[in-house]
Amino acid sequence: MTLPPRPPSASASQPGAAPAACFDAAARALAASNVQDLLTLALEHGPQQPALVVGDLDSELNLVLAAAYRAALPRAQWIDFGAVEPAVVLAAFRQLAPGSLVVLIQTTSFRLEAFRLRIELFKLGLKVIEHVHLARMPGPVQGLAYIEALAYDPAYFRGVGQALKARIDRARGGLLDSGEGALLRLGSPFEDAKLNVGDYRQMKNTGGQFPIGEVFTEARELEAVNGEVRIFVFGDTAFLVNKPERPITLIVEAGRVVATRDSTPEFDAVLALIRACEGEVWLRELGFGLNRAFSRERLVDDIGTYERMCGLHLSLGAKHGSYAKPQFRRKDTRYHVDVFAITEALYLDDERVFEDGAWTVGL
Repeated sequence: MTLPPRPPSASASQPGAAPAACFDAAARALAASNVQDLLTLALEHGPQQPALVVGDLDSELNLVLAAAYRAALPRAQWIDFGAVEPAVVLAAFRQLAPGSLVVLIQTTSFRLEAFRLRIELFKLGLKVIEHVHLARMPGPVQGLAYIEALAYDPAYFRGVGQALKARIDRARGGLLDSGEGALLRLGSPFEDAKLNVGDYRQMKNTGGQFPIGEVFTEARELEAVNGEVRIFVFGDTAFLVNKPERPITLIVEAGRVVATRDSTPEFDAVLALIRACEGEVWLRELGFGLNRAFSRERLVDDIGTYERMCGLHLSLGAKHGSYAKPQFRRKDTRYHVDVFAITEALYLDDERVFEDGAWTVGL
């Protein structure tokens, strides 16, 4: 099956055909600029190279992004996900030659039977840009934050990202100061840090879920993590950002959350779910977020998007697909819940790497 390029005169049933009413011209222009930079600088994909955009029309943010991709990829094929059967979409993917680009613009998350979308697209040798759960960021305020988070500055993301990775990989341990006397001691070297900074030149796959901006690791010896950490946001049972009125203090012993202070019923529900399935609440990932569009003060509701926030997040639960640990069998791990630490200071060995809301390395 061959899908033709979009005609210049698109009807309202086609992705990107009509401007989104709640976004002004400046926001739409910024979206177009940021999408162009992502394609050119991160994906290294030009307007003449083959591309397929699959989108739905169910949110105004979708329409803004679709219009941006329409401008940047004038020769792309288009599919309105809501207007066709899943088999049509799957067939279109398989028609693409390796090195082609697939862009997914999703109000929620496309379900294509057992087809694990991004993973299977990578198996086909395709580049992927995935925008997901856009309905969780309603209105112009969160929508503009999302659009700004798509900005791609290679010198910043790659420079800070590589510098953090180098510093993490040689560190013997670290210390997180969350204020009010809460200190979390990271008494172990770290696993080799992994990058999500838009540099795919040495990677097997090109692309992923956007926005980007993260370096992540975890302690090699999870039981060497002890102390207290104050969190200001956590991912709740609906995968939404939950910001309690007061920060919650986690008390960590031998890598496990054993108690809390100033907790809320919603956070207690998260802990109860983890304990019911896994028995204990392990603290695993250390996520060094780089995206300056998000901060402690500027949030979006989708936890998977906010995860890129400039600062430190941790994960609760035994699940972490990137690092195998002898005490966990993958089939028995279920939960990976992101929590966001108040970061007054973060030290790797004796070097302060985060200060005044910004990273201090690689700049």
